[in-house]
Amino acid sequence: MVRGIRGAIQAEANSEEAIFAATQRLLDEVLKRNGLAQEQIASVFLTATTDLDSAFPAYAVRELGGWDRVPLLCAQEMEVPGAMPRVIRILLHVNTDLSQSEVHHVYLGWAARLRPDLAGDD
Repeated sequence: MVRGIRGAIQAEANSEEAIFAATQRLLDEVLKRNGLAQEQIASVFLTATTDLDSAFPAYAVRELGGWDRVPLLCAQEMEVPGAMPRVIRILLHVNTDLSQSEVHHVYLGWAARLRPDLAGDD
């Protein structure tokens, strides 16, 4: 079965280092909290707010190693007045036996305010 798992994190700054650190932390937490191995990932869709333009979040995933066969896609989000700045979002499509109620979506740090209904997962 293929499931979608979402998450978000706020990068500390618009720098390659901050974008890589935030993206890698978010991906690591999604995998850990859901008990997933990299081999179970069918694809990864990443987005970033328009104020993050120093690096592609997908490059952060590739830097982890072993992700060369996983399709990755990056996109820039819409610029919405009042939106939280410096946010990286992730949507993983995973091959898993987890039911939808067993999936843990991961919203870290200030990004937990984006989905208060899932705040218990942080």
